[in-house]
Amino acid sequence: MKRFASGIAAACLAAFCAGVAAPDALAADYPARPVQIIVPYNAGGGTDLAARVLAQTMEKYLGGTVIVRNQPGGGGSIGTSATAHAKPDGYTLGTGSQGPLVMLPQYGGIDYTINDFDFLALMGRNLMVLAAGKDAPYKNAQEFLAYAKAHPGEVTVGNSGAGGANHVATEGLGMAGDLKLKSMPFGGAVAAITATLGGHIQSVLAHPPEVATHIKAGTLVPILVLEDDRIADFPDTPTAKELGIDFTWAAWKGIVAPKGLPADVRKKLGDALDKTFHDPDFLQKMKEMGEDIDYRPGDAYKNLAMKDSTVAEKVIRAIGMYNMNAKK
Repeated sequence: MKRFASGIAAACLAAFCAGVAAPDALAADYPARPVQIIVPYNAGGGTDLAARVLAQTMEKYLGGTVIVRNQPGGGGSIGTSATAHAKPDGYTLGTGSQGPLVMLPQYGGIDYTINDFDFLALMGRNLMVLAAGKDAPYKNAQEFLAYAKAHPGEVTVGNSGAGGANHVATEGLGMAGDLKLKSMPFGGAVAAITATLGGHIQSVLAHPPEVATHIKAGTLVPILVLEDDRIADFPDTPTAKELGIDFTWAAWKGIVAPKGLPADVRKKLGDALDKTFHDPDFLQKMKEMGEDIDYRPGDAYKNLAMKDSTVAEKVIRAIGMYNMNAKK
């Protein structure tokens, strides 16, 4: 009887040890099948094209096939949700964009939070510049600040859509600088820029490539940028911080995974992504596509996302849009 009991105990111990060892064994063989990257937007868009170039380059450093799967809808929430709820085994990754990760959860009606992801690598950031029309009552940062303080609620700033990154940026800038700005959402950046050019509003908050041609033509004037330091596109344009306004903001995207990746798998993915973002051919292709690479490894990417999530919640609560999509 004792031998029988000992045999059961030994068998259980062996099974337990095998169960403990299994993840390491699987990690050693990773990837044993194709790895998919979910893009929560339609094929052919900027995020999709960037993800495909990344996947192609990443294959040679990961040692396996990497494919892109589009799962659009819900402003990016459907595909991002699919990533969050996938098995955390390294075979399903996602493009983690600022909107779906840090802003949509604040509006409610989403079945995931920022805490449901492992952050692997930041791919790039789309910077923000405030540009004024030629008839605006301010032509530089100092005049803008003085006018905004002297005329609360009269400074009109266009953005690409209600609740979007540019809208949050405008409201955040105003809150940080104790300025009452009148944010004007439009149906896209082009519409907001057109309204500024036509003199219907005074200024617009947009990405540098969206306004560069107009600034070069002299029909728009760059007022300030929302970065820690001045940017190469507009080296003579000060940052908000130079005006004493402690606020930075940019839209971004990167690569995330469902929370709980095995450590070995996460390391393999992190190493492959690090090599990808230093690959000359990859960098050249991204440059040709107009993508600004700002590679940051997992921890730095997570820190940025968490910081922006805190800012977004504060702003979205202040403008009365917090949890507006939650089921009543």
